[in-house]
Amino acid sequence: MESTKALTRWEAKVSTKITKASADQIWPLVADFFNLHEWFPGLPTCYGIHGANGDLGCVRYCAGFSLSATNHDYPAVEGGPVKWSKEKLTVMDHARRSLTYEMVDCNVGLRSYVATMAVVVADDGDGCVLEWSFAVDPVEGWSLMDMVKRYEVGLQGMARKMEAAF
Repeated sequence: MESTKALTRWEAKVSTKITKASADQIWPLVADFFNLHEWFPGLPTCYGIHGANGDLGCVRYCAGFSLSATNHDYPAVEGGPVKWSKEKLTVMDHARRSLTYEMVDCNVGLRSYVATMAVVVADDGDGCVLEWSFAVDPVEGWSLMDMVKRYEVGLQGMARKMEAAF
């Protein structure tokens, strides 16, 4: 098996269409940085731990998501370790309906993780497209395609929950 240190940085983008709401309707839901748990399936906990929601440099704590934890020294929840991350908002662009954040600490094995979420008007003018791109150092025991599939499933679930709100 090839060492992950020898591999290049992983980068990918997933997207899904939302037809029941416009980009202007969906953007405030995405921009609500401290409340990702309201929309992201399988994420029971997300709240601010530093700064004001939406201000550059604010930090959120997310816990309970389905990425594999690599450090088993954390307390168990429902038979497994709590999977958590602390994420700092680095860009908030309301005009372009996009935000960028970086993971500043976690127990899920991600290193140098940076992600951008954006809401764009659909090319056909019907609804909008929710996009999530990320760059991360390779994760031991994973493939880039494993990660992309998890993001696709999560983003599709997020879009369904957001559509249901309209």
